[in-house]
Amino acid sequence: MQPQEILLTDFSHSAETESWQIINDGVMGGRSQSEVLFTADNTTIFKGLISLDNNGGFASTRSLPRRDELAGYKGIMLKVKGDGKNYQFRLRTNDRFDGISYRALFATEKAQWITVTIAFDEFVPVFRGRILTNVAPLVPENIQQLGFLIANKKAEQFQIEIDWIKAYRDQ
Repeated sequence: MQPQEILLTDFSHSAETESWQIINDGVMGGRSQSEVLFTADNTTIFKGLISLDNNGGFASTRSLPRRDELAGYKGIMLKVKGDGKNYQFRLRTNDRFDGISYRALFATEKAQWITVTIAFDEFVPVFRGRILTNVAPLVPENIQQLGFLIANKKAEQFQIEIDWIKAYRDQ
């Protein structure tokens, strides 16, 4: 019998902390800046400054490609402490740098730990910020990359702390 939850990321292992990368709007000429900091409490902080200069406006971090056995799981749970801003959690089903991702939006509460629960069927296919139609729904078994993105169409500082990421079977 498989567990009701499976831990995907908890930042307590150096291999995990080394597998997250930053991808900001600089790939398109923008000027947003961000960084990932790993804490002594085995959490990670994704923070930075969003700039709208040069048609910019987003910052993101994502894991390197990997495979988790997610057949039969229903969704994702995140334990995060935010700044009151809205974020996107993104999943990718390939190991490429660019291409389709599946996003779900979530709100944070300022300086409060919360658990966010997102069913896999709530994820929407997107490419470079545009919602796609006629694309197959997300298949959990194909997930290879996990990530966070902020793009609220305003110049602003942001900070979100992540304790863990899990997949769940039933709620």
